[in-house]
Amino acid sequence: METRSTQMKESTVRARIRAMAGATLISCLAGMTAVPAASAQSLFDGCPSDAILERFVDFGRTGKMPPDLGKWLNDAAAQKVEPWKPFDNVDYVGVCWVSAWLVQTDDGYVLIDTLYGPFIGQLIDNLKSTGVDFADIKYVLMTHGHFDHVGGAAALKPQLPNARFVMTQGGWDEAIESAEKSEGTRRDWKMIEPDVVVKGGDVIELGGNSFKVVETPGHTWGTASYLFDVKDGDKTYRAITIGGLGLNAIDGPTQVEAYIQSVDQVRALVESGDEKVEVHLTTHGFSNDLDENRQKHLARKPGEPNVFVDPQALLNQVATLRAGAVERLEIEKKK
Repeated sequence: METRSTQMKESTVRARIRAMAGATLISCLAGMTAVPAASAQSLFDGCPSDAILERFVDFGRTGKMPPDLGKWLNDAAAQKVEPWKPFDNVDYVGVCWVSAWLVQTDDGYVLIDTLYGPFIGQLIDNLKSTGVDFADIKYVLMTHGHFDHVGGAAALKPQLPNARFVMTQGGWDEAIESAEKSEGTRRDWKMIEPDVVVKGGDVIELGGNSFKVVETPGHTWGTASYLFDVKDGDKTYRAITIGGLGLNAIDGPTQVEAYIQSVDQVRALVESGDEKVEVHLTTHGFSNDLDENRQKHLARKPGEPNVFVDPQALLNQVATLRAGAVERLEIEKKK
């Protein structure tokens, strides 16, 4: 029989792997100059968090994209995830490796992040599958300027006639700069002109829900997280989508210090009674077993708790991210 101590150690190791993977993910992808052809056979059966994380850790050790992983990352068929509902007012409309969330209110919808490139069509199909009228999508909240989160904005904007696109000033700046640098490469992508610029503490009210902006720099300088209400039967919980978890675009110790302050801010939101955050709807599902929890949720029986209401899991994740950032800070100080 496993002891509680053994279980906790295994949990810590798995959390460490998640932090290591997140630290290399986007920078490695950004270095890919070509989009490999889709593989005849998918690298993974389904969307297994631990297996995906293990491959990214191997990738991070070598700095070279394994051909099979590169193919999988750009294989629309392998990445496909049918829309599903973690909460009564929330649909998952993303793909396996990167998330997009659709939140329903009494006066329209809010989309969080836009996917990119080969997955924009899939996002549009997923949105259609939910039955949403595209004219009813009022806001697109974007977390930061990396292409995998905002690369679909240019394609979505003409299809969402009433939507305002939202990001921090830093987020807009880094997205536009990144898109400009991509010109002439095989990963060329376009970014829309800035629309709504928000800052920490701003609140977007829509249909009885309040979407609060929390600036969480560190992953990038322009990263923002969003707080909003999710509903499960007659219960309402406060959720957060943390804008970025990885330390993969660091320009020095000051940015790592900002990252530490940001994770401390998230921890306070969970521990304090002001917001009472109890749910984490992540930007990258493999960071916290999203697909495994999806399966548990779909098998949920009446009266059983919602597996996504788990403030302790969020606190554990934040603690691991902080520990990794403290180690990274010492490395940056020695450069």
